[in-house]
Amino acid sequence: MQMPVKCSFFKVVLAALMLVAVLQLIYLSLLSGLHGRQQKFRFLELFEARKVEPAHHRLDQVKKSRLKLSLASGGVLDSSGQYRLYKNLLKAGDDAANNDGLQMGQWAAAAPSPPREDLVLATHTTLNNLHHLQELLARWRGPVSVALFAPSPEEVRFTTMMIYVLSTLCAPVNELVSFHLVCHSGDLAIFPELADRGEFARLKSCDDVFRKLADTGIKLRNYDIGANASYPNNLLRNVARGVAGSHYVLVIDVDMLPSEGLRLAFLSLMAGRPSIPEGEHTVYVVPSFEIRHTRRIPGAKAELLQLYQVGEIRPFYEELCQRCQAPTNYSQWLNLPTGDEMQVVYSVEWKDPWEPFYISVSSVPPFDERFKQYGFNRISQACELHVAGYTFLVVNNAFLVHKGFKVSGEFHSKKDAENQHNKLLFRQFKQELKMKYPSSGLRC
Repeated sequence: MQMPVKCSFFKVVLAALMLVAVLQLIYLSLLSGLHGRQQKFRFLELFEARKVEPAHHRLDQVKKSRLKLSLASGGVLDSSGQYRLYKNLLKAGDDAANNDGLQMGQWAAAAPSPPREDLVLATHTTLNNLHHLQELLARWRGPVSVALFAPSPEEVRFTTMMIYVLSTLCAPVNELVSFHLVCHSGDLAIFPELADRGEFARLKSCDDVFRKLADTGIKLRNYDIGANASYPNNLLRNVARGVAGSHYVLVIDVDMLPSEGLRLAFLSLMAGRPSIPEGEHTVYVVPSFEIRHTRRIPGAKAELLQLYQVGEIRPFYEELCQRCQAPTNYSQWLNLPTGDEMQVVYSVEWKDPWEPFYISVSSVPPFDERFKQYGFNRISQACELHVAGYTFLVVNNAFLVHKGFKVSGEFHSKKDAENQHNKLLFRQFKQELKMKYPSSGLRC
């Protein structure tokens, strides 16, 4: 009667041993699979890192390091002590060797290596209008210097982040644009941490960034930037053109577009003429126009003439201040033969209140930084060029176009008060020029 019990006990032990063996096999199989997946993940991670390293990943790290270094300086204060300047926060072309795979093909062909003397486009804006930079770059295809004004601590953080994102995701921006940040003296810029980036951390392409800028930009009229902040346009112009160094420079507003090929045409013109010595007083005037919002910006003079004849394009500021551009002599310029080459066609004597856009060496007198907001900011600088004895030469087959007609109803509510304030400042400025240029017989 004992044998069945022993047999049954043996079967139980054997079954238990077999169960343990099966469980061990399952555990080893799972462990092996997990280890395999870990090894595969590590291999893929390493492989993908090496694959991505030359493009976004490495450029992101380089930009991050350089931006942090620039911000760590704390910037410098302007001469008035009111503003903090971060000059060359990120510089164009610093990472040319790190741009592999960032859509460089078309830009390498369109933007050849800059010559010893180049023409730098200098402009200024707040984030409200920064989206215009995309079209400006596509048209200019050369070095651009952008001074960005951030009127509040929140915009300082946001602007710093956008400079970083644009330079990382946009090959043309990384290659061609130098950024400068201007804020109030009490504000300090710091590198945007992940928590500050929000939706922008998910942007994947250059088009994404500019689309986001256009969609989320502060929808305010020019100069109406809130927080009782004054837009320091002349300070921004000086900061932006400061990057030009020994090159030529063209200072424009960010919502303007140059004619196609203007930069290379000017360099060709100067290649056939003696270079302008630093002390020579000559500037090259580029006629400026404005166009209806719905129209495509013309690229060549022949196209501009067609739009002019049907009233879709007109001289800049024609409705608001015709005298501000009249000395350019648009009727003479419009009747000149068209062509591909830029030519110097006539000279113009400055008359109050002419405020031309022009190409010059970077050593021309700076814009007076006391002028802010609306009125007399560019007129004052042109006035000084006149008193200092500069010659104004007008060029053919090149022009600038402002996006949209300038009409009185579209200005901010404080425009007239600002204009009156700057008018009084301009009177003082003209008296100061008499002392600054005592030997000049020219006056504004």
